Amino acid sequence: MLRPHALLSIFAALILAAGCNPPAAKPEPKIDSDDSKAIYALGLLIAERIDQFGLNESELDVFQEGVRDGVLKRAHKLEPKDIGKEMQAFAKARQAAAVEHERAESAAFLSKMAAEPGATTAPSGYIIRTISEGSGASPTATDTVKVNYHGTLRDGTVFDSTRERGEPAIFPVGGVIPCWTQSLQTMKVGGKYQVTCPAEIAYGDRGAPPSIKPGAALTFEVELIDIEKPPVEPSPAEPSKPAAKPKKGK
Repeated sequence: MLRPHALLSIFAALILAAGCNPPAAKPEPKIDSDDSKAIYALGLLIAERIDQFGLNESELDVFQEGVRDGVLKRAHKLEPKDIGKEMQAFAKARQAAAVEHERAESAAFLSKMAAEPGATTAPSGYIIRTISEGSGASPTATDTVKVNYHGTLRDGTVFDSTRERGEPAIFPVGGVIPCWTQSLQTMKVGGKYQVTCPAEIAYGDRGAPPSIKPGAALTFEVELIDIEKPPVEPSPAEPSKPAAKPKKGK
């Protein structure tokens, strides 16, 4: 029979062995069927919606636990309606932190773009660089223009592009973000330009989720194709002449 101190030694050794050999991680799920691809895409869509909260790896584990309990109808560890104030405070703090982070990264990006050869910074903060100068007229704030553009985030991600859609855009100069309204009036028809917009004259601290984060700087490559002529107002129609009264019979 083993003595008590020997049993304790064996028990301690088993604990150490367990600590040195953690449970094997779950195998990575296969994404090889139409259903699995659709489910994975659903996860990506949800990720876009919660990206603003900046969850880390351990927080994602907690989030996944809530998803599992909800989807699988397990007992809830708490009810969202009972922690409304806490959820609002959490969302507000995380969103403020996300804006602050994006603004800091965007400031560094704007400095980099302003240092490019040929770049000019306008008083309002946008940065413009001529790729090829046009020879036509410049639009005014009341004009309507036809343009091709290619919009990217500071990491190069494309968020909007007429080039990719294969069709130019037509819009009033005064009906877009201030960065565009201001910079378009310095361009000439036939020219191509690179315009970098700080958040203050783009989408601000609200952003345009999920593509554009709050506080984000944006870059556009713009080709000013034409200034659209206003539609010709049709001339007023002549009032129709009254039909002749029928003659009375004799």
